[in-house]
Amino acid sequence: MNAQLRPAPDTGARLQACDWAGIGDELDAHGCGMLEALLSPQECAKLASMYADDERFRSRVVMGRHGFGRGEYRYFDYPLPELVAGLRGAVYPRLAPIANRWNASMELPARYPATHAEFIERCHAAGQRRPTPLLLQYGAGDYNCLHQDLYGEHVFPLQLAILLSEPGRDFSGGEFVLTEQRPRMQSRIEVVPLRQGDAVLFAVHQRPLQGTRGSYRVNMRHGVSRVRRGHRHTLGIIFHDAT
Repeated sequence: MNAQLRPAPDTGARLQACDWAGIGDELDAHGCGMLEALLSPQECAKLASMYADDERFRSRVVMGRHGFGRGEYRYFDYPLPELVAGLRGAVYPRLAPIANRWNASMELPARYPATHAEFIERCHAAGQRRPTPLLLQYGAGDYNCLHQDLYGEHVFPLQLAILLSEPGRDFSGGEFVLTEQRPRMQSRIEVVPLRQGDAVLFAVHQRPLQGTRGSYRVNMRHGVSRVRRGHRHTLGIIFHDAT
């Protein structure tokens, strides 16, 4: 493994320096929270360059063939690149308490273990053995329809996306978009202004929202608006595996 593909020593320091209490508040209030400058430009470029390496991936999806939008993405195969595996394992423990609190608030029975290794064991025991971290590639005119990344019985309720390209230099358009469908109300839209190396944490499916009569569930979807110029790459880190 090329040493430049491993987690840099300061990647853990960047995670440690994040305001996780504030991120938790953002997730509770809006269904998403940002981690600015999580990856360096060099790490972003290395990850984006992997897209052409067939041996790293288990499958390729052309969105237009399935009505998912335009553009394409590739799911990594095991073993994951060390940087991807390192981020997956390091971010999960910070999210598990939020996920457990959310499920308790929504009266959902699932609870999540403290480590990602334990959660993946649960997925694999249920037949969810295919890795889900992925690289997405967009060109001019491409977009990603609103969707949810579920993949099986065991779903971790939060996921991470990291923008690997620089807006204004590498592409224009292509904003990350979330929608929140509230009962008996019109949907709310959230647009996240990412720069290269920034990450967004967001709800996969449902999240609790505090109302006047207590907590209730809202349905979340995410997507990417039309890329108007250039090329856009994103790393997606989903914490559950697929059937």
